[in-house]
Amino acid sequence: MIVLGIETSCDECSVAVVRDGFDILSNEIATQIKQHTPYQGVVPELASRLHTEWISSVVSNAVEKAGISFDDIDAVSVTNRPGLLGALLVGVNFAKGFASALNVPLIGIDHIRAHLYASQIEKPMEYPYLGVLVSGGHTVICKVNGFDDLEVLGTTIDDAIGEAFDKVSKHYGFGYPGGVAIDRLAQKGNPNAFLFPGPSLHKGEHPYDVSYSGLKTAVINQLDQFWDKKSEKSPENIAASFQRTAVHILMKRIRKALEDTQLNRLAAGGGVAANSLLREQLSSLEGVDVAFPSMKLCTDNGAMIAGLAYRYLKEGVSSDFHLTASARVNAFKHSYP
Repeated sequence: MIVLGIETSCDECSVAVVRDGFDILSNEIATQIKQHTPYQGVVPELASRLHTEWISSVVSNAVEKAGISFDDIDAVSVTNRPGLLGALLVGVNFAKGFASALNVPLIGIDHIRAHLYASQIEKPMEYPYLGVLVSGGHTVICKVNGFDDLEVLGTTIDDAIGEAFDKVSKHYGFGYPGGVAIDRLAQKGNPNAFLFPGPSLHKGEHPYDVSYSGLKTAVINQLDQFWDKKSEKSPENIAASFQRTAVHILMKRIRKALEDTQLNRLAAGGGVAANSLLREQLSSLEGVDVAFPSMKLCTDNGAMIAGLAYRYLKEGVSSDFHLTASARVNAFKHSYP
């Protein structure tokens, strides 16, 4: 079964062709980083306009690089939630027209589930496992019981981890995207130059929840309070100290979740899963089998959409042509009845 996957939830216009759920024949990603860099963040209207201009050629390129014809496509899948509404609608409407023209099944895919599934394409892992989604819009720790069965254990109560990286980077002018810029700077910095505090969550909060608003505020507005004056107040030291604390906050909750659930398998996904320190610390978890997507599958991509769609299609699940986009996250338990 050959599935075409379309991903336009934010600022990456990506189309992939995947055979039988695991064989990635092509995975084209047209990034908008250059266009959004002057604004140090994604401009929704600009993102949707660029998707409209690019999507037809990206689809054609993906099909050509896969070495197939349009007639070989057995199904069309597309991210339809969550994300920037205008950007999502570009992908959804194109996918509906394309599937109709080819007379093949259409299936809408949840972006969060796709990120949590991405590592499965390259390293299939037995269920259940602990899923860790870390991106600019989401931070989720969950028990993954199946490809469509997620039990949320914890999430952020304010900023997502990737959002904190972006805001700190924007404030100090480190570069865009923020996560990549901070990770690069941190390689040359002292992670103990600034001893930033972790969050102190109120009693009654879920034990696996995380918070990044306080850390972000400390780094941006209270830098001197946490500065070890024996160290230089350099971009490299700020980046390294912030990154160390941000990863520590997450790892503390992950370790507790692994201990409490007694799971010994973990899969991470999302853009921040490419962070070098996070990958290092997750890989060092004793007795835990850890899976990461390759770097190209950490960012938003069509391959994870097509790969997950294959699993639904094998179960006889597809969407009708009333499919529309939603900016919000659906209930996590199941995508479909």
